[in-house]
Amino acid sequence: MNKNKNVVIKRLETGVAGLDNLLGGGMPEFSFNIIAGSPGSGKTTLAHQIMFAHASEKHPAIYFTVLGEPSLKMLRYQQQFSFFDSKKIGKSIFHINLSEEIVGGDFDRVLERIVEEVEKHKPSMVFVDSFRSIIEAATNVGHMPSKLQNFVQQLAMRMTSWQATTFLIGEYQLPEKDSSPVFTVADGIIWVSQQVHRDAMVRKIQIVKMRGQAQSAGLHTLRIGNDGVEIFPRTILPPGAWGQEANIHFPGDKRLSMGVPALDKMMGGGLPVAYSLLLVGPSGSGKSIIATQFLAEGVRMGEPGVIAAFEKSPNQLLSQQLNKLVKSGKVGLIDTRSLDLSIDETLHNLVAMIKSMQAKRVVIDSLSGFELALAPVFREDFRESLYRMVAVLTSMGVTVLMTAELEDRYTELRFSSYGNAFLADSIVLLRYVEIAGEFKRVISVVKVRASEHSKDIRFFTIGHDCVIVDERSIGYQSILTGQPVNFGVTTQWS
Repeated sequence: MNKNKNVVIKRLETGVAGLDNLLGGGMPEFSFNIIAGSPGSGKTTLAHQIMFAHASEKHPAIYFTVLGEPSLKMLRYQQQFSFFDSKKIGKSIFHINLSEEIVGGDFDRVLERIVEEVEKHKPSMVFVDSFRSIIEAATNVGHMPSKLQNFVQQLAMRMTSWQATTFLIGEYQLPEKDSSPVFTVADGIIWVSQQVHRDAMVRKIQIVKMRGQAQSAGLHTLRIGNDGVEIFPRTILPPGAWGQEANIHFPGDKRLSMGVPALDKMMGGGLPVAYSLLLVGPSGSGKSIIATQFLAEGVRMGEPGVIAAFEKSPNQLLSQQLNKLVKSGKVGLIDTRSLDLSIDETLHNLVAMIKSMQAKRVVIDSLSGFELALAPVFREDFRESLYRMVAVLTSMGVTVLMTAELEDRYTELRFSSYGNAFLADSIVLLRYVEIAGEFKRVISVVKVRASEHSKDIRFFTIGHDCVIVDERSIGYQSILTGQPVNFGVTTQWS
C-alpha cells in the first residue's frame, strides 16, 4: 500500500471574480457548504452566479426555494445580471418551490421532496434558499434541535453520496453560527455581510471554514455590479516575495529619471527602481506638475505609467500634458470618480492595469484625496492598508510616486501628513519661504534610503507644465543677493 497516495479533491471554479483566490483555488467538489449572512448582503446573487457558471445539460443544477414568494419573482431580478442565461432555465437549471412542504414543518416530507427531485434530475449542484426558513418552521411546530440536526446530517450524507456540490443559503447573524447545528456539519462556510457607516454602505465576505484546503483569512470587500458579485481580496505580500515578479535582485541597482535633471542630481542620480517616493508640500507648491514630469519622462524612456488621480475628475485632469499622455495610451488612468472605495479595490484595479500595460511607474495623486474617496469604514485602517498597497506595488518592480498635501505652518518642519513618512523609501519636500515680503518655492531631498543625496535647499520655479530647479543652493544665492531668507524655523540665511 502506498502511504503517499492521497485522494485528490477537484476544485471547481466559482465564476465569481476574486472568490477562487479566497477559497484557495476554488470550491471543493461534492462539498456541503453554507452561504450565510444578513439580509441584502448578496447571498442569493452569489449563489446564482456560481450556479449559472457551472450548469449545463450534462451537469444540471437544482435551486430549491422555501420562501413564500414565487421563483419567477426571484428570477425577474436575477436576469438583470450579465451572468444570467435564460436558455438554461428548464434545461440545465431547475427551480423547485418547497413552501408547501415547509408549512407543516415536516422534515421527512421536505427531505423526501428534495430526494425525489435530485433523483429525477441528477444534478451536479444543489441549492436550498432560504434554509433559515426550514429552521424557523421547525421552531414554530415545536421540533427539538436534535431532530433538526438529524435532518441536516441526513441531507448532507445524501448529497455527498449523490456526488452533488451543495449550498444552503440562509439569513444568519454572527452569534448564531456558534449555536446552530447547521454549521457543525458544513464542509465550507461563506459569510457575507453589509455595514452602514455614516452615509456609506459596504459589503464584505469572509471564508469562515473550508475543509481540506488553505483559504484567505479576514474580511474582504464585496461589490455587486451589472456583472454580479465581484470580490477584492485583501492583498498581503507573502514572505520572501519581494521582486519575484519583477526579477529584481535588490533595490537601488537602477535609477529612474524624475524628468527634472537638477532634482535627479539632488537625489543622487534619480529615483531607484521599485522605490516609493513621497512628494509632500502645501497647496500649489508644484506636486502634481512634478508627478506629471515623472510620468512624461517614463513615456519618453519607453516606460508606461499609471495614475490614480483622486484630486480631479477626468474632465479636469491636472494638465494638458497629462491629458495628452493618457489619450496616447502610454499612461493609464484609474477611474476614481466613485466614492466608497476600499484600498483593496483600488489596488486590484491598479495591479490589473499595471499588468495589462506592463507599466513601470505609478502615481497616486494625492493621498489626502485617496483617503477621502474611501468609504468611512476603511479610513480607520488607512495607514495599515496603504502600507500593504505600497509593498505589493514595489514588489512587482513598479516605482511609486505619491503626493501628499502638507499644510505649511511656517513654525514647524514636518515631512508628511498623518505620519505617512514611514511608507516611503524617499521623501522630497516642497515649501514656501518668505523673502522681502514675497513667497518663493524651495525644494529639498529629505531622504533616499540607502543612497547618498544632496542636503541642499534650492529655489525652483513653475514654468509651462514643468518645474525648473535652480542648480545652486539657497544659501549661496542669499549670500550673493544679501537678502535674508526666513524659513519659518529658527535658522536664517544671510
